[in-house]
Amino acid sequence: MARTPLTVRVARWSATHPWRSMGLWLGLVVLSIVLSASVAPKTATSIDMAAGSSQSALRLLDEAGLEEPASELVLVTADPDDGPLDRGAADAAIADVTAGMVALPEVAAVGDVIWSAEGDAALLPVRMRGDPEEASDHVEPLRAVTETVAADHPNVRVEQTGGASVDAAVTEVVEEDLASAAALSLPVTLGLMLLAFGALIAAAVPVLLALTSVAISLGLYAVVSQIVPDMGTVANMVLLIGMAVGVDYSLFFVKRQREEREKGLGPIDAVEVAAATAGHSILVAGVAVIVSVSALLLVGNVIFSGLAVGAILVVAVAMLGSLTVVPALVGKLGRWVDRPRVPLLWRLAARTRPGALSGRLVAPVLRRPGVALAVSGVIALALAAPALTLRMEESSLDQLPDGIAAVEALERVQTDFPTEGDEIVVVAHASSGSPARVSDALATLAAEAEASGLVAPGSSVDTSADGRTFELLLPTPEAAGAESSAAALDLVRSDLGPELLGDLDGVRWETAGDEAESRDSTDQQSSALPWVVGAVLLFTLVVMGVTFRSGGVALLTLGLNVASVAVAFGVLALVFQHGWAEGLLDFESNGTVVSWIPMFLFVVLVGLSMDYHVLVLSRIREAAQGGATPRDAVAAGIRQTAGPVSMAALVMVSVFGLFATASMVEMKQMGVGLAVAILVDATLVRIVMLPALLALRPGIVTTMARRSTHSDPKEISFDVPAAA
Repeated sequence: MARTPLTVRVARWSATHPWRSMGLWLGLVVLSIVLSASVAPKTATSIDMAAGSSQSALRLLDEAGLEEPASELVLVTADPDDGPLDRGAADAAIADVTAGMVALPEVAAVGDVIWSAEGDAALLPVRMRGDPEEASDHVEPLRAVTETVAADHPNVRVEQTGGASVDAAVTEVVEEDLASAAALSLPVTLGLMLLAFGALIAAAVPVLLALTSVAISLGLYAVVSQIVPDMGTVANMVLLIGMAVGVDYSLFFVKRQREEREKGLGPIDAVEVAAATAGHSILVAGVAVIVSVSALLLVGNVIFSGLAVGAILVVAVAMLGSLTVVPALVGKLGRWVDRPRVPLLWRLAARTRPGALSGRLVAPVLRRPGVALAVSGVIALALAAPALTLRMEESSLDQLPDGIAAVEALERVQTDFPTEGDEIVVVAHASSGSPARVSDALATLAAEAEASGLVAPGSSVDTSADGRTFELLLPTPEAAGAESSAAALDLVRSDLGPELLGDLDGVRWETAGDEAESRDSTDQQSSALPWVVGAVLLFTLVVMGVTFRSGGVALLTLGLNVASVAVAFGVLALVFQHGWAEGLLDFESNGTVVSWIPMFLFVVLVGLSMDYHVLVLSRIREAAQGGATPRDAVAAGIRQTAGPVSMAALVMVSVFGLFATASMVEMKQMGVGLAVAILVDATLVRIVMLPALLALRPGIVTTMARRSTHSDPKEISFDVPAAA
């Protein structure tokens, strides 16, 4: 006798002990809310987010107590409508700003005024107290002083900018985007579920699972973040993925349970069949997402580690909920799950024959599979081709949304004070020997760097209290990203540094700065990319091969997933690199895609694509086990899964599409990439490419059916994948 599948045992216990199951789930929700309120998520520091030599340099500075304090800049310029700058009015405004800032406990010192070369702009540096990593939490009093002075001096323009101001403003925008996406996703998702079920309770079950899964995951991540800190995007990603998979998993289960009830089974028996079929597909799909996303941990960067852990948590929680609290709800409610009915939608759902549209679409594909595959392949290649031109760069000022005052002020600072560019930070630590050697070498390095013309005059050296760690600041004429800044970094890293510091015994030297940190991060991602891609592809092959006992299925799934991702990358390049939808999505293209987006999309999309493929292939196998020919089994599998797969895809596309309306360009890129890939996967891939390939290779279907020894879903062993 075969063992009862694990999914059936768990779902049956939940359905026969509904109050315990729902009580445990509610307790988990309450516990997560308490954790969210009592445990502050740990935010990644600049050291955490850096890579390579930059990270080592920042760590040396931190250990030596040489970390630069946070500083803000107050810019005074003429009002655009009032002509040239009135020097007297500017001096009066500067005096008021200085007086206001000095009186604040958050301010350590106010520097001397710096005038632009043309005398039409003044810059006042303000140094803050405390941990620079927490400066954005304490910058509001400084901004209040600046705003008050600006109101008191309407004849000049007084603005504040700096790292703390920009970080605080961007955080506000991200939080607003997150709240807006959450508020919009609820009615959209509920409306789609009403369209799918025609009944309010049945529609509410997937939405409730998704919401509670997100809440639980955020609470758990507050604890986990103490080990894997958040760099500001995890909450966005948890909401994005949680709403999608939470709705999808419960939708698959409720749909199958309803289908079995309509065949005459009682609520508990219907739950058992749904658990053995759709539940097993959910388990396989969830595991596939988790193992795919875990490949991001190979990057070794806190950005990707945080995203990976957040995704793993929310997928695992949604998977657990779909196999416990969902069976408890539908088992307890029985036929009441289809109440109250929405008259028009209920009649529409009842009169629509399952798979009617998809059946008509797939029929010509199965009659002419070679032609269908060729046409769909050409379409996919055409959409994917722009991906070959994809250019990636770290997120920069020009990718931040318009209308952020601190960002606009920073752009004006860079225009009016071009010498206030980037800095190359050279850090040297003498663990043995005379530190004087290091001091002399750094002085020579600074002189030669200035003589090259790539570094501006004004270099400075700071020394730690123990006299063994040195920080050399080399100002560059232009900001990070400029060709001259890149050339200056090359000069220091490849020539002057090795020549002057490399041969000193007992001396370790590293470089940092905006240009260095951007390059090191890009290099880290580039070196990790082959390992991440290889791990994801290997995981996909293993999961699908073990699930269906077929190497052909594994290779087929891999190829189709890669096709969906390639199309997404192509559309990403067209929209954001070539600016095809600037007006529609309200952004200005800088000709690049944010560097972390493609790797993240690749990993997540390969995992999410498994949802549909596992469900569809399982129903095809089930039909083949029932005696259908391979071609008829393909047609039946596509037709039977058309409803839940199409609705699940609509949910994902709508949720992901909402993020395309966000203010942050990188959030737009993530939303568009995910939405396009899911749309392509649920239409072109599922309805055309998949059935065409299976029709051309019927042996794959035969192998799937032959290597599964049970036809009754309730008797399928957990060790042998269940039909869905």
